Amino acid sequence: MIRFVLNVLWAIFGSGIVLAIGYGIAALVCFALVITIPFGVAALRLASYSLWPFGRTVVTKPSAGVASGLANVVWVLVAGWWLALAHILAGVAQCVTIIGIPFGVANFKLVPAALWPLGQEVVPAP
Repeated sequence: MIRFVLNVLWAIFGSGIVLAIGYGIAALVCFALVITIPFGVAALRLASYSLWPFGRTVVTKPSAGVASGLANVVWVLVAGWWLALAHILAGVAQCVTIIGIPFGVANFKLVPAALWPLGQEVVPAP
């Protein structure tokens, strides 16, 4: 029940809807460019995770190979570093108040996924 309440508050006040829309728009751009469709799929995964982060976590797919690693290098150079930096800055800003600490922690959870999204999957947290 606590996770549900935190997710609803995150979606409304913690920028969850804004992040999901941003990642969704990035996914649409990636799908339009055809060659970047894997990046679009990763952006949709990030949109889903950023909309509802509490009670879920990101793990590495066992089937992820060298292609995922090479594509992640391109991702980091093009988009990953500034997305990760934005999540870090938002997390620090949200941790200033006691009420914002859970939202700051959620932003910090999004940093590895935003930095290295290919070859990852979102699963329920234990």
